[in-house]
Amino acid sequence: MARDNNIVSFSGQKPLQRFSLPQALVRLRDASGQSMKTVLANFFDRSDDALFELADRASNTLDQAAYFDAMRELRLRRKAMVVSMLQYMSQAFNDIGKFRPRESAGILDEVEGDSLSLVDHSQLEQQVAIENLINKLRNRYSDQIRLLTVRVSHVVPSIELAGSQMPLSPEVLCGGVAEACADLDIDIRAKLVVLKLFDRLLADTLGDFYQQANQTLVAEGVLPDMKRPPAERSGGAKAPSRTGPKNGGAKSSGSDSGGEGQGSQATFSELSALLHQSNEESVSGRAVSAEGHLDTDRLMARLSEIQAASGKWGADEIITLNDQLKPVLKIEQGKFANVGQVDNDVINLVGMLFDFILEDRQLHPVMKSLISRLQIPVLKVALSDKNFFNRGGHPVRKLLNELALSAIGWTEKRADQRDPLRDKIESVVERVLNEFTDNVGLFDELLNDFSHFMDLDRRRRELVEQRLRDAEEGRARQERASEAVDGMIRDLVINREIPAPVAQLLQEAWRKYLQWVVIREGEDSRRWADARDLTERLVWSVDPTPVSDSTRSDLLRAIPSIVDDLRKALQEISWDPFATDAIIRDLELAHVDVFQRLVTAPARSEPPVEAPPEASSESGMENVPVDAHGATESVAEMARADTDSTDAIAQEWLDRADSLRVGSWIEMSKDGSKVRCKLAAFIKATGKYIFVNRSGAKVAEYHRQDLASAMASGEIGMLDDGLIFDRALESIIDNLRSSRKD
Repeated sequence: MARDNNIVSFSGQKPLQRFSLPQALVRLRDASGQSMKTVLANFFDRSDDALFELADRASNTLDQAAYFDAMRELRLRRKAMVVSMLQYMSQAFNDIGKFRPRESAGILDEVEGDSLSLVDHSQLEQQVAIENLINKLRNRYSDQIRLLTVRVSHVVPSIELAGSQMPLSPEVLCGGVAEACADLDIDIRAKLVVLKLFDRLLADTLGDFYQQANQTLVAEGVLPDMKRPPAERSGGAKAPSRTGPKNGGAKSSGSDSGGEGQGSQATFSELSALLHQSNEESVSGRAVSAEGHLDTDRLMARLSEIQAASGKWGADEIITLNDQLKPVLKIEQGKFANVGQVDNDVINLVGMLFDFILEDRQLHPVMKSLISRLQIPVLKVALSDKNFFNRGGHPVRKLLNELALSAIGWTEKRADQRDPLRDKIESVVERVLNEFTDNVGLFDELLNDFSHFMDLDRRRRELVEQRLRDAEEGRARQERASEAVDGMIRDLVINREIPAPVAQLLQEAWRKYLQWVVIREGEDSRRWADARDLTERLVWSVDPTPVSDSTRSDLLRAIPSIVDDLRKALQEISWDPFATDAIIRDLELAHVDVFQRLVTAPARSEPPVEAPPEASSESGMENVPVDAHGATESVAEMARADTDSTDAIAQEWLDRADSLRVGSWIEMSKDGSKVRCKLAAFIKATGKYIFVNRSGAKVAEYHRQDLASAMASGEIGMLDDGLIFDRALESIIDNLRSSRKD
């Protein structure tokens, strides 16, 4: 039976008349719906055990109650939450290109007056939790998501599809989570527990989901030969933009299921084959054959003998695996023992992995030294478990990734300053060196402990960054309001003779009122139009040009309502009533002067000759902001200068600035030193990029052109926040394949 492309087979909802989905996306929608059902079923099955365990370990009754409340509510709302999430995913397909995932930003809709009303703390906590889950999915499944985005965009080439609008993007999935959790009848503590549970149990299981989604499109003939995402984004696929600029697309691949058959998920046998097909001399120099032999068990025992010695290294000391193995494999007279071919391959591969990690410029020497001490334990793991190389979810790989990722923005503190991150990493390394024999479960324990530490640290930093974004957004709104008000006043007072008291009114009290209207209502509102009309009438009442026979009678009729409306407006912003009375008195005196001039001045039906621009300083408006660009010719000249400046920056660098995503780490040269910081916010209203250090403190801000120029000059360089183990393995595979071709 023919199938209606708009029928949602897994939600049971009546179809709406929308864009007719191509058959490939219909299949993807239905297949992903079924896959998500399975994922969610597994999530809810595991949630009971996880919540009960958390409640059992809770240190106080409040936490325990929150866990039990969350458990009870999830049981009751399970079916409704599944349906809600599937409907959300279905809508993203059916409204493809138009669907906007649930925004987590948009904080400043409640700004009033000169002060910012920050979002409720509980709402901010929920927002941070959702943002954290989105970022985790993007980091963990970057390659799979980019592959899927390119394929979906290929199916609908006529639709400009942003990365966040891809129907199965992290923004869509997490928007569905937020939607499903919105109606949970529990307090904020329990709701945050549920969101954290999604973070823990859902994020780790989506590797298969994204792989199956890609395979569904491959089966439909959509770019079947594409094994890796293109280096540059193609088609209409844009990276996600929740609060501003686009995703730069850091490469990572951390799923348990691996990538698309190649990349960083080659099996040990494939890696071994590549080793032997490459230049033999270059890859086998680490373990030279000699007399004698060490089998795997004896080799492991010898490795354990020197493992503890790594803990005695200096703070910046780094010893390569090759140098560490010399005393281990040495038998006599400087000769090395033979090891089996398989063990030899493992040694070579682990050595290459750490060579990449220790050459990575993104890691501080202190952090490199700490991570390098794990070479022998990692080698022991790899010798005992060959799946180590192709199992993306291996705890040792995940721990290395977490350690390196946490250290990206780290900078060394003064000797008298406490450094919790360094202390934590040192404690992890110390426990591995002191406790690891062959119990890989130790790495699971350390990974969970370190992840918990980083979650708390990340939550604190994200709250700080969110408040910074709120403040910057509020400042931007204030700036835009000031520009709108200044522009309006300039337009109305140009070439008019404004009495000094009225000029002061326009510059101070009335300017505050106009800004309040813009912030509260917007420039397109009726309220703003009324405020502009009142300002125009006020200016006309003190300089009624051109003058006609009816001007005096018009003023007599208009002035009472002008004064009354002015007083009411100032009362709305709670302006000092005594100051308001003084303003009204000064305005009345100005009106008396106008009537006196009308008695002595002849009536004119034609407008006065405009005074030259330099005469405007005599108008009594010295304190009112003047046109920042001057005459029309000046505006044109500045526009041409801006165009020339933009043309001077290669489009490539402007594109790179546009592709920078919130959360991306950069390294900038500042005052002769290197500073590492990340993009915390892109303020659309002003076009500003706001950068913060690892503590969440603001360190720099750039406009688009300035940022592009700094990137072009090398003042700013990008840091890859992808998973370091996966990048290292991918680099090894590429190098070995290149060597084989040569």
